[in-house]
Amino acid sequence: MTLRLPDASGALRAHTPREAPPAAASCGGPLVSRTVFAAAHVVADPYADTSPEGPAAVDWDATLAFRRHLWAQGLGVAEAMDTAQRGMGLDWPGAAELIRRSAAEARAEGAPIACGVGTDQLPAHGAGLDAVRAAYEEQLALVQDSGAQAILMASRALAAAARGPEDYQELYGHLLRQADRPVILHWLGPMFDPALDGYWGSADLDAATETFLRVIAEHPDKVDGIKMSLLDADREIGVRRRLPDGVRCYTGDDFNYPSLIAGDEQGFSHALLGIFDPLGPLAARAVRVLDAGGQEAPEDRDGFRKVLDPTVELSRHLFEAPTRFYKTGVVFLAWLAGHQDHFAMVGGLQSARSLPHLARAYELADGLGLFPDPQLAEARMASLLSLYGVPA
Repeated sequence: MTLRLPDASGALRAHTPREAPPAAASCGGPLVSRTVFAAAHVVADPYADTSPEGPAAVDWDATLAFRRHLWAQGLGVAEAMDTAQRGMGLDWPGAAELIRRSAAEARAEGAPIACGVGTDQLPAHGAGLDAVRAAYEEQLALVQDSGAQAILMASRALAAAARGPEDYQELYGHLLRQADRPVILHWLGPMFDPALDGYWGSADLDAATETFLRVIAEHPDKVDGIKMSLLDADREIGVRRRLPDGVRCYTGDDFNYPSLIAGDEQGFSHALLGIFDPLGPLAARAVRVLDAGGQEAPEDRDGFRKVLDPTVELSRHLFEAPTRFYKTGVVFLAWLAGHQDHFAMVGGLQSARSLPHLARAYELADGLGLFPDPQLAEARMASLLSLYGVPA
């Protein structure tokens, strides 16, 4: 069967889907040479009578099943992050329930999990620093009580309330002193959330970087690592080389992750990535290539990149501007891959990308062999095309 896929100009092009399924993923024990978290999406309940403004209706069984799929690859799960539509359909009560359920599932599976701590109980503007501190404390307590590692996320409310770098240093220092185990600090750039422009007290990235590094240097024993999501590989490498001993860099760069994870003679990045939601099996396969070197042979960086480099075109497509809508493509691919029975999202976000964008995502993912059942993906893509009125 040949599908007719629309491109950005409105023209239709022929695409012949692959027929053979990909090689079976080699599930096994945990990854060794890199620590890798996939930021996971949530599965909406498509039958819920709700609206984009209402509380999120989540299909908990399908949501937790997807996390078990990631753990089976040897990946960790980064829970209740941007990929889970925090602040874009999933409110704090929904995120809190997600954290409780996923952390309990992780304990049962003996699997790694880290959960986002933010301030989304508050409006983006109008809250003072005391309210921001209290909101962070509430969420940190819940994550710690669940037994999960905490990821201190960037806060829209803090970006609006802070008067300068000193406010960031004081507040983050307060939270780090309260943490019962080392946390991951997350710097999310404005391309993911425009409300975070000027985070760390300055729109000048060099100045913001210095504040960020000061926070880490003052509390190195409370920082497991940092996640940088600025889509700036050179800046990440520069920061990585200045981190205190024992503090890891988890790349959040969905444009340049293969080279950053492979690293160089001076070091490498671990990973905490939204693109590893759809790329989970391939990401794990690539890291196992590095693992195969062991202690008696050099890491096979070329082999690692041979697996992951071909995925970058898909990732750059999903994360193209407006970058914050990448979640739509992530959930779309999960539907095509059979991880959920529908293409519906909390907050109605399935409408955030155009049909040509989704068609190109399908084409690229099919070319990579991402779909365990190519015929199922083809049938689901055909049904979407029909819904949009594309002639067969």
